[in-house]
Amino acid sequence: MGRTHKTEAVVLRSLRYSEADRILHLYTRERGRIGAIAKGVRKTKSRFGARLEPLSHVELMLHEGSGELQTVTGVQLLDSHHATRESSYRLGAGLIGAEAMLKLYGEPEPNARAFEALTRFLDLLDETPAAAGALPVYDPLTLSFQLKLLWLSGYLPHVTACVECGAAELVAFSARAGGAVCREHARGAFTVSSDGFAGIERLLSTPLADAAAAGLGAAAAREALAVVTASYEEHGGFRLRTLSA
Repeated sequence: MGRTHKTEAVVLRSLRYSEADRILHLYTRERGRIGAIAKGVRKTKSRFGARLEPLSHVELMLHEGSGELQTVTGVQLLDSHHATRESSYRLGAGLIGAEAMLKLYGEPEPNARAFEALTRFLDLLDETPAAAGALPVYDPLTLSFQLKLLWLSGYLPHVTACVECGAAELVAFSARAGGAVCREHARGAFTVSSDGFAGIERLLSTPLADAAAAGLGAAAAREALAVVTASYEEHGGFRLRTLSA
């Protein structure tokens, strides 16, 4: 026996399985991260296939049996995020956000604020313009989303004062210490400029919708990415594949 339930979800990853099925990594509003199998979705006549692409925001009917994977029995598409998937820049940014969710929220435990941040990020990404020659890893919206996920996960990088002594003059970032450090405590840390720290603080303290207006320069964006990456490695023990692609 098993039971069927309805849940709102975002498809974070979709993997081929057998001849016609797909394994889905989902982040759901009610249960957090779960895995599911969508049977037959790769067949031409499948009712579900086009609705279960990565980054799709959906309402699912899932059958929960004795195995680890739940079975998709119904799909209602809430937002396909077609605009994001049709742009290589936006898609690259969206996949970074999806992988961050996969790595930081790997358990079937709901986090309503993380789910709302994810859906808001994807909604805003549909309207994000791609600057000529820009890389999605440095996109202010993508950086802001990752910083907020770190915050919601309990790994907030402190950047307003030295985490060791409270000094205001900051010269470096130490992921092991959990934030910015002064010159006296900078051993083993990497250099971050005052503009970099100020930019990170703006990205953390303003809504996702205002990330593009944070005034993040190219150098500050590189430093913000370094802080995000170091925080992942120190606190989560992982690197995002999408950040090095």
